[in-house]
Amino acid sequence: MQDLLQRTLDGWLEGSAYALVGLGLTLTFGTLRRLNLAYGATAMLAAYVGAWLFTRHAVPAWGVALCVIGGAALIGLYVERLCFGALGRADGHEGRGSAMRLGSGFDGREVVALASSFALWMQLEQLAVNLLPRHLNAFPHLSSSTEWAWLGLYLRPDRLVVALLAIGLTLALGIWLQRTRGGLAWRATATQRTAAGLVGIAVGRVQATAFLVACALSGVAAFAVLAIEGQVTPMLGMWMLTKGLVAAMLGGLGSVRGVLWGGWLLGIVEAHAQAAFGPVGREFASWALLFAVLVLGPAGLRGLQGRVVHAG
Repeated sequence: MQDLLQRTLDGWLEGSAYALVGLGLTLTFGTLRRLNLAYGATAMLAAYVGAWLFTRHAVPAWGVALCVIGGAALIGLYVERLCFGALGRADGHEGRGSAMRLGSGFDGREVVALASSFALWMQLEQLAVNLLPRHLNAFPHLSSSTEWAWLGLYLRPDRLVVALLAIGLTLALGIWLQRTRGGLAWRATATQRTAAGLVGIAVGRVQATAFLVACALSGVAAFAVLAIEGQVTPMLGMWMLTKGLVAAMLGGLGSVRGVLWGGWLLGIVEAHAQAAFGPVGREFASWALLFAVLVLGPAGLRGLQGRVVHAG
């Protein structure tokens, strides 16, 4: 029983990192109704710039954190302008575009947006690898070697900080969306772009701002995860995209608080699957869980159909 509880605790902590990674993805989908495949690569390039500053110019950890978060936002602006900005303006007066329509699939603009973000994914990853060609690159190491013991369970404080960060950001974003005029503008833009424009909301600016915030959140997630590992590799972009996307889909794409539950579920399932079947079983379990939710459970399917970014 003690081992079961310890694995569940470890999975919850790991799942909190997944939720933090998926928060920006679900925000992007909720406001633009399109998936940004360059999400992980955006954070990866920003992280590589931070690692380059750390190794070549001895920039302190707080400076690297600012660079990664700000760099991810700036790179996100580049992605938004090339992939989503023009498309958002093109259909901004229709008020009915959705990223996925049940039974009708993608329309032409959505295919263009998806393909464009994939092309930028490859471009950004290549830029990162060219900046630091080594497979392993040093990153500010802020992890703790100590463990807290409580009732026979062991907890690392650095991973607890990441979990609290994920919870805090998720709750703060949810409250902002529900209780502020700016959050109302974001939700109105996602629901009905034409009506939002008619009442004076700058639809294009709202969508661009949401995209920048989402990319900045990817920078926060990248720094939090890498500061525990103390290194960055070319696998970061793919890892962030896949884990974040699965967590967001489990919670319902567009649901801010749902991604928190999705990340926790994914982390706990992976922890128990690894204990039972090893690393291969861990990866198999995560994709099997996603498949089961999409096919058997309506929550994930509703997330794919959802049109509005919302707190719940």
